[in-house]
Amino acid sequence: MNTTSDRNPDLYIGLMSGTSLDGVDGVLVALPDAAGSGLGMQMLASSYVPFPPELREQLMALQQPGMNEIHMEALAANAVVERYAACVASLLEEHPDAKVRAIGAHGQTIRHRPELGYTRQTNNPALLAELTGIDVIADLRSRDVAAGGQGAPLVPAFHRAVFGAPGVCRVVVNIGGIGNVSILRADGTTTGFDTGPGNVLMDAWIAQHQGKTYDDNGGWAAQGQINVALLDALSDEPYLRQAPPKSTGRDLFRPDWMADKLAPFAQLAAVDVQATLCAFTARTIADDIAHHAADAGSVYVCGGGAYNACLLGMIGSYLAQRGCHACVTTTDELGVSPSHVEALAFAWLAQSFTQRLPGNLPEVTGAKGLRILGALYPA
Repeated sequence: MNTTSDRNPDLYIGLMSGTSLDGVDGVLVALPDAAGSGLGMQMLASSYVPFPPELREQLMALQQPGMNEIHMEALAANAVVERYAACVASLLEEHPDAKVRAIGAHGQTIRHRPELGYTRQTNNPALLAELTGIDVIADLRSRDVAAGGQGAPLVPAFHRAVFGAPGVCRVVVNIGGIGNVSILRADGTTTGFDTGPGNVLMDAWIAQHQGKTYDDNGGWAAQGQINVALLDALSDEPYLRQAPPKSTGRDLFRPDWMADKLAPFAQLAAVDVQATLCAFTARTIADDIAHHAADAGSVYVCGGGAYNACLLGMIGSYLAQRGCHACVTTTDELGVSPSHVEALAFAWLAQSFTQRLPGNLPEVTGAKGLRILGALYPA
């Protein structure tokens, strides 16, 4: 990551809690005055604050309609913001005199239905501004949806600014609960979309059978055998054949979706199911890269999936089978930790808002045009 220029940059905080529902990643970053450029970005601090099990259960319950859910969401939003505020405090421990221009706070997605005209990120940005004394930029997806877009993914614009290289086709894959790709073409154009499940199904299966929240480094999946019939059944999902722009989430890839797919395969060993779920995520990602970016020289992975060696190996294998010999690695190779990319993106989007610059890419989301994303909650 480049060092800052002689001009004093603005300081921003980015907070991201994703579909894995595990906690909040935060960064304190110095951004150059020229928003929209990745040049001169300098990360000053990072922090991770986990969600306690009871909050994770609340958020998981809110993924589906339930009794008294408005009340339950309000309480969950306050609990999420308490963790956000703790993350901000942690970031500022070593920089107590930092003058932070704004916090970009994504909120916790609990519903994503752009086809019905809405997306819902649980948050209480007014409370976050009150607790931190810093301006908060939140609700970063709704304006794109209002303009006819998917509201997701929003990170490709940031990926282009920070990771793009003239004359080189690169792919950035974010693997959180859901997977998404940013295709940074050699001619400077960019596209991106959600590929399908990231870790969401693997996490649910290992939680059910081993009581763990995730498969560390894909160690359990690596012990199993891929069942081709199950893999094909999982792949028989219309979303996967849908042309971009498109986005998805737990609204589609939910526990009962997986249960229906697994029902005819009840005799399979649990470890073989885990291996097949890992292969499913890998194959959906590889299929989309091979179809939309066959000339990519490198695939850079970020998000929690970047720490799953079994998954990365499968992505590389499936790409090779499809005649795409891109090197599969992580964003560490580009100087940015896989854990920090999304939080940095929302700090960058907060800066774009403060400078009244658009944050979306219509060619990615399908929106009618460029839009300024977010809403301000002053300190």
